[in-house]
Amino acid sequence: MLLTYGSRQGRWVLAATVGGSAVASIDATAVNIALPAIGREFGADMSALQWVVTAYTLTLAGLLLVAGALGDRYGQRRIFTIGIIWFALASLLCSVAWSAPSLIGARALQGVGAALLTPGSLAILEAVFVPADRGRAIGAWSGLTGVASAVGPFLGGWLIQSASWRFIFAINLPIAAAVVLVARRHIPETRDPDAHGRVDMFGGVLVTLGLVGITFGLIQGPNYAVLALGAVLLAAFIAWEHHTPSPILPLHLFRSARFSATNLVTFVVYGALGGALFLLPLQLQEVSGYTPVQAGISLLPITVIMLALSARSGALAARIGPRLQMSAGPVLVGLGLALFTRIGPAGTYLTEVLPAVLVLGLGLTVTVAPLTATVLAAVPARNAGVASAVNNDVARAAALIAVAVLPGVAGITSDAYLDATKFTAGFHTAALICAVLCVLAGLLAAVTIRNEDRPAQAQPVHPPHCRLDCPAPVATTSEQVRD
Repeated sequence: MLLTYGSRQGRWVLAATVGGSAVASIDATAVNIALPAIGREFGADMSALQWVVTAYTLTLAGLLLVAGALGDRYGQRRIFTIGIIWFALASLLCSVAWSAPSLIGARALQGVGAALLTPGSLAILEAVFVPADRGRAIGAWSGLTGVASAVGPFLGGWLIQSASWRFIFAINLPIAAAVVLVARRHIPETRDPDAHGRVDMFGGVLVTLGLVGITFGLIQGPNYAVLALGAVLLAAFIAWEHHTPSPILPLHLFRSARFSATNLVTFVVYGALGGALFLLPLQLQEVSGYTPVQAGISLLPITVIMLALSARSGALAARIGPRLQMSAGPVLVGLGLALFTRIGPAGTYLTEVLPAVLVLGLGLTVTVAPLTATVLAAVPARNAGVASAVNNDVARAAALIAVAVLPGVAGITSDAYLDATKFTAGFHTAALICAVLCVLAGLLAAVTIRNEDRPAQAQPVHPPHCRLDCPAPVATTSEQVRD
């Protein structure tokens, strides 16, 4: 029996899905704030700090599509619950890590748990609520999870400053326990009756190992042999997906030029954003003298702007078509990133950081909603869920690669973050590189995106749920979500 939004069980279902997504969002956004403290405790160099972030994103990006298929095949509640438990146990390992390698390994395990729980949140809401209430439930989920994402950096900064960075992982345990109890008691089991055959685990292994090879080759090098191996594995993944009867990545979607172009814009914008926001907390704490709490709340205006204006941006895109916003939005994002070059050791938040953050938040608001709608409109309605999942994964993979490659390209060496002058020079170079990439993404959108396919099926777009760690667009239509 389907649930209504106002029912008691419906509220419990919403609470459980928000809680599951919030655990992953809070943790992901807090980790960047903790990097300086982790580096000091373990005596870690820049490459180790990169791995603390990328180990998590590697397994998350590599297994996200597999996890969605597992939920369809074996039950959304079951896979969601397994993901929460897995994530909590991995968080416990993170909180007791005794060295940088042990923390990196635990973070990789955390990514597996996040991959298992992430698709289930939206899929559960889509499956258990009556059609008339799905949009409302998903909107509430998006907004509440967005609030959790905003709280994450502040909470993480407070825990780091008041106690230890280890508490940003330990705090997941009681929240996860509550989510599991509520999920088992109140969420009905659902699965896709049309999901048959084996889940493409081999494809998931190939893409994950390929990303490992690319990332390792970029961070520990460049190591061209490992890079080549990673490229070969990714090529093998594409070949396998082309021939397997049940692919996790339906390649036929990329026959749409609009879908391919939108995903390319996604890759560039979110790669630039992920790379810049990886380095920003280090710049603020190690160079500008911010406390963890101050660094944690420095980006809060982005979330406020997006929560306030994303719905209006989506409505505007539905009215005039996506081309203008997808062209201008990345340029605004690039301008905000370029303003990061004003951040140094002597300025104030109001004069250096806030102007950049305001422009960046406006640029993301202009970009994200039409980008989400364009991805969905570029494919038939029956493929909207998988199209959203692919776009989400593209954004995560982009951030992964950016964190791996950007410090080296910008001249930030292994121990440069301990030298304020060297790190500032590298950070400014990295910010300009990211800014240029975003401008190029805007030009690409201007050339490739057209408004003629602006259909009547365009739906209201709710705020994206994972704002800063991986602000990938998510499907939020009332009938089409299947992440």
